[in-house]
Amino acid sequence: MPSAGAYQYLLEENMIKTRIGILATAFALAAAGANAQGYPKGPINLVIPYAASDAADISARAMADEMSRQLKVPIVAVNRPGAGAALGVESVVKAGKDGYTILYTTDAPLTFRRVLEPATTNYDATKDLVPLGRSTRIPIILALRADLPYKNFQEMVEFAKKNPGQVRIGTAGAGTVGDFTVAIINSLTGAGITMVPFKGAAPSVTAVRGGHVEGVALALGALSSHIKSGVLRGIVISSKFPDFPDTPTLKELGYRQDLFGLWLGFYAPAGVPAEVSQALVPAVEKAAKDPAIAARLVNLGMLQDYAPPETMLKELREGQVMIEEIARKAGIIK
Repeated sequence: MPSAGAYQYLLEENMIKTRIGILATAFALAAAGANAQGYPKGPINLVIPYAASDAADISARAMADEMSRQLKVPIVAVNRPGAGAALGVESVVKAGKDGYTILYTTDAPLTFRRVLEPATTNYDATKDLVPLGRSTRIPIILALRADLPYKNFQEMVEFAKKNPGQVRIGTAGAGTVGDFTVAIINSLTGAGITMVPFKGAAPSVTAVRGGHVEGVALALGALSSHIKSGVLRGIVISSKFPDFPDTPTLKELGYRQDLFGLWLGFYAPAGVPAEVSQALVPAVEKAAKDPAIAARLVNLGMLQDYAPPETMLKELREGQVMIEEIARKAGIIK
């Protein structure tokens, strides 16, 4: 029969084992919690395939700041412009599938460029990227110099038909939405307007202000101040905008097809772990719905218009099909 001392020893040994078991369980639960919230553990690079101070860049940085506060890690904006935004998009497609490199872009390099410039577009956004949420819509507007004799859309079309080659519309480049805007107008009206591509929005604005082209088709944000000052006159817009309620859409003018606008959203490389999307999707939604951000961006010609990833993917697929159909009918592609 064990002595009293032996009983005391066994009791203390059991107590130690119990404490060790409790500590082990606590550590296991803490580790499980850490693993469940393991992403993000460090800075996230946000690739913006446009130049600094571009409308998309301003929008991206505003939302990145809010997302950084939510996720409690820095979100570092990385501008990577070039090839109509294709260079930046491709860099994210090829990035590590760990969620530490993500993308903020318009739909133009994912839809228009994919259809109009397939030889130089080495990705398919519907397969190579994972949508995280749409944040913003940007109307496209066709604006003319205020000193021209034609003052509205119909007068421009009639003048262009009677004076071939004398209505030149600048765009931000071949394969951009501005390029497509001119193609749609020519297809619907037979105006025969000449599209003049520039290397970005800023050079095209300089050209129209200098009298080298008669008008420009660009994102509203690039032109709103020039329209408000009276230097340019907006004559048709892709969708209604609060600051320019009198600028009509094509459908309001009686045409069957409206112009295409742009939308902006966040993406990750295809193949990222589920925890990446689970962390980023709510952060994108909260930033996109932030009223302070919306108030700031509306002054730049942008409307916050959140949509979840599944809606983005649907719009992306439908957009590619519709753009290809219109491009074929307009003779832009065969």
